[in-house]
Amino acid sequence: MKLPDFVQIEPVGQCNLACRMCPVAYRGEGATRGKPPAFMSYDTFCRVLDQFPEIRHLQLQGMGEPFLHPRLFDMVRYASARGIEVTTNSNLTALSPRRAEECVASGLAKLHVSIDAAGAEAYAYIRVGSQLGRVLRNLDLIQAAKERSDAPLPEIILVCVVMRRNLEELPRLVQLAAAHGVRSMSVQHLAHDFTEGTLPTKYQPMRTFVDAQTLLAMDPARVERAFAEARRAADDAGVALRLPNIAKRGPRGCDWPRRGAYLSFSGEAMPCCMVATPDRVNFGNVVKDGVTAVWNNEAYNAFRARLASDDPPEICRGCAVYNGTF
Repeated sequence: MKLPDFVQIEPVGQCNLACRMCPVAYRGEGATRGKPPAFMSYDTFCRVLDQFPEIRHLQLQGMGEPFLHPRLFDMVRYASARGIEVTTNSNLTALSPRRAEECVASGLAKLHVSIDAAGAEAYAYIRVGSQLGRVLRNLDLIQAAKERSDAPLPEIILVCVVMRRNLEELPRLVQLAAAHGVRSMSVQHLAHDFTEGTLPTKYQPMRTFVDAQTLLAMDPARVERAFAEARRAADDAGVALRLPNIAKRGPRGCDWPRRGAYLSFSGEAMPCCMVATPDRVNFGNVVKDGVTAVWNNEAYNAFRARLASDDPPEICRGCAVYNGTF
């Protein structure tokens, strides 16, 4: 099978927060909290990227916090010099004025900033270990760096994971985005229900959290009222708003393992970022065995074939993308 033109690489395998909807908080390693994070080295990154000759889009993000990587913007520059569109996600807690300038100068095309609530209390509940005020100050650093350089990039998109705890926050969050110069906001549902029978024991609390917070178990009318208020706020503020499809599920199916690669910081190939961690499922290590060998191996191809059938892999059945609710 031809190598993909979309690749997602996780530069860092750990995080400085313990977000309640993220597997990093449950997989035993926890947040960094003074421990050195697990990095993909710059040289390894370059060797792996060079094995994708027709890549057009690189997403430098996984379960860890990309801005913790000391050479993240070297990675961005290396890729963008090849004409690759590079994007990343960040909780925006690890930033300095110098790195804000570096971010703007690096060639980064899009920066997705994760902020899940407009109120400090709800935000602190969801993103354990962070402070909303710090994140907003850092967001302003990026915006100021763009203004000083008269730079249109990176485009900044605010990303919110919506759940019971923050559903009513959406209109205020739209207004917050506009107040800090952000004109695009993407609201996503919880990515997975973690119901597969092979789920490692350490992720059981994650399943409990999702059961308690999913919007799929809420009154659809209440969800739609909150979404309608958010749409009105977005129209008033001039913010482009994307909302998940909760009330009416979309068609089941997914082609991610055919169209794009997702690699952990240590090189394990997974079906997609919804799987999140290689201990749930992976197809081998591209650092050890090479990209082409892994991309076309028997396990990867068998997974693709089953995903396209009426009997998809169990891990896909609980996925919000597969079920059209993301």
